[in-house]
Amino acid sequence: MAMTVLDPFREVERLLGSALRQSPSAALIPLDLYRSGEEFVVKIDLPGVDPGSIDIDVEDRTLTVRAERRPQQVGEAQWLVRERPAGTFARQLTLGQGLAVDRIQANYADGVLTLTIPLAEESKPRKIQVTASGGQKSIEQGGQQGSGEGSGHAQ
Repeated sequence: MAMTVLDPFREVERLLGSALRQSPSAALIPLDLYRSGEEFVVKIDLPGVDPGSIDIDVEDRTLTVRAERRPQQVGEAQWLVRERPAGTFARQLTLGQGLAVDRIQANYADGVLTLTIPLAEESKPRKIQVTASGGQKSIEQGGQQGSGEGSGHAQ
């Protein structure tokens, strides 16, 4: 059974984005977000962006990615269709508690910015070993008693 995640802000973001864009067919900065083991991975499509223009900030649990795509110069050519937006783009994500924001890694390859956000050590699941206080001896004795008749097995 597939689980659908409700995102009440997606429609608002889509409407605002379409109102603010120059071209109605231009898209927002698309991203994928998934968890892989003990880290979250964000992949953001930024084709045609100069890697030097990418700026990533984390402030008060808000991660902001900004990038700039400069307009293509075509000399004396006449534009017939211009759907690839130019300018500065920004995308913000609110990071939850339990993430190691001081260890975020970023890599840009083939027009895709990949951010790796690890879980903080205190948020990682761990096993807690249980010990019996003063009962180690009695546990061993109980085990020896259980080897003969009347070991506590149902008959």
